Amino acid sequence: MKLSRIYKSAIFLKSIFVVSIFAIFFIAAVTFKHISVLDSSSKRVTHSYDINLELERLMSYIKDAETGQRGFLITKDSTFLVPYIKSKTKIDGSFAKVKKYTKDNPAQENNLRKLEFFISKRQNYLSITLHLSLKKSIDDKEIKKALIIGKETMDSIRNQIDKMILYEKKTLKGRELYYKDTIKVTPIFVYITLLITLLLISISYTRIIKDLDKLQISNNSLVVLNESNNLAEIVGSFGSWQLNVDTKEYTFSDNSYRLLGYEPKAFFASQENFMKYIHPEDLSAFSEASSKMIENGSMAPFTYRVIRKDKKVRYFRTTARIVTNKSGQEILIGTTSDVTEEVLASLSLEQQNIELEASNKELVAFNYVASHDLQEPLRKIQTFVSRLADKEYDNLSENGKEFMTRINNSVERMRILIDDLLQYSRTTKTEKVFESTDLNDLIENAKNDLLQSIEEKNAIIKSDKLPVMTVISFQIQQLFANLIGNSLKYSKTDTVPKIKISCKKVIAFEEELIPKKTKDKFYKITFTDNGIGFEQEYAEKIFVLFNRLHNKNEYVGTGIGLAICKKIVENHKGFIFAKGKPNAGATFTIYLPEDNH
Repeated sequence: MKLSRIYKSAIFLKSIFVVSIFAIFFIAAVTFKHISVLDSSSKRVTHSYDINLELERLMSYIKDAETGQRGFLITKDSTFLVPYIKSKTKIDGSFAKVKKYTKDNPAQENNLRKLEFFISKRQNYLSITLHLSLKKSIDDKEIKKALIIGKETMDSIRNQIDKMILYEKKTLKGRELYYKDTIKVTPIFVYITLLITLLLISISYTRIIKDLDKLQISNNSLVVLNESNNLAEIVGSFGSWQLNVDTKEYTFSDNSYRLLGYEPKAFFASQENFMKYIHPEDLSAFSEASSKMIENGSMAPFTYRVIRKDKKVRYFRTTARIVTNKSGQEILIGTTSDVTEEVLASLSLEQQNIELEASNKELVAFNYVASHDLQEPLRKIQTFVSRLADKEYDNLSENGKEFMTRINNSVERMRILIDDLLQYSRTTKTEKVFESTDLNDLIENAKNDLLQSIEEKNAIIKSDKLPVMTVISFQIQQLFANLIGNSLKYSKTDTVPKIKISCKKVIAFEEELIPKKTKDKFYKITFTDNGIGFEQEYAEKIFVLFNRLHNKNEYVGTGIGLAICKKIVENHKGFIFAKGKPNAGATFTIYLPEDNH
């Protein structure tokens, strides 16, 4: 499998081509080297022959000088001195050539120096012999001595020249052996390399043929994909375009023309032609955004208006970013979408928000009325009822006394209801300021707020150590007070109320009650009591505003307390759940996120 992946990779194909090219260059280099060796060997052979020939010519010139001397000594005829005289020039010229041929050859240069010494010595004794022959007889001892030394010198010259010729022959033989070895190995090596190269090229050819087949399939798929993309643009009501940053050439997709109400290719793709359809009020902003787009290489989503061919005004949104293709060209690619419906819906939503804000202001005004204007008549009613009870209570009939009691109770319930509504509104609208708070302090504060009720019922409240959390302090204190107060309110008449507050850290996905998509860590705070409890079917209804499970004459309340608890927990992105059983108590479980930021 690994070899198959390597064979199919583009790197493998590139590597084969590189190796093949290298092999071809290598064969060319070896061939060139072979030719160079051949040429060099030929030149060296010629060089050796030239040296040998010139040495033999030099020897011939020396012999000519010696022959001329010998003829003159025997005949005393001066014509025999002509070869002798001319030989000196010839000897010097021939020696100069040998010296040139043996340049950069230390062994031959050393031999040449010795040869030069012997030639010079031989020429000196030739001159001495000729000079003596003019005064003395050939049989003279001095002439004989000079002739003997000349002969010995001539032998030395001959030996030295033979030595140099022999050296050249040995050198030539070594060069011929090297040449034969090169000629023998090179063709085999070239042939093997050529076979390997042909094999690699064959493999490459096979790969290329397969890639061409795949490319044809890909091109066919690309045609289908292109048509699918065109269809997607039509369905999605958007068009695509490209800008070559270097050449400033634009390309518009077919649907880019359709968005403007034209058939594809109806006009030349350019920024100038497109800007003809920009709404005059948005033209300046569009030009500025386009300039920044080309300068920065990207465009954040930008919304503007256009006037189509049919004179309809539409909202377009354009976004773009730059990419670099394999040729190194920077291409700015972008999409232009028709977002008219989205923009109109957004404008409608803004209008609704304005209306909602106005409604909220009316609610604020209502809260003010509820907290001031509505409570003022209640206070007056309570005052008058109180005065009537103090001064006229004994004068009232039994029915009158009962009516006065009912009026007083109704007024009190109305006051409590208004207070609870204000409290709920405050929970919903108050600015949410989170701060690090010790929850143990908030529990104690809540117990102090309920101290009178706790003492009256001799309630026993036990609490685990609670953590320090980032919360809206007064809301959490109110949450604790409402839950403890709820347990006290619905306690059994013949049983001491016991409330247990426990706390532990949990992970969301390990808790069945928390939605599964939640991944945060929570503090699980549980309030458990031994009160009258409730049917589990009402576990969710008790958190609904104004919802009560008991008659108002049985238990005092407005049905707002637990709704406030739910709102407070939601303000902290938490969860609250209730579990109960008639006459077996109730359990309220709160999940508050470990980190509210």
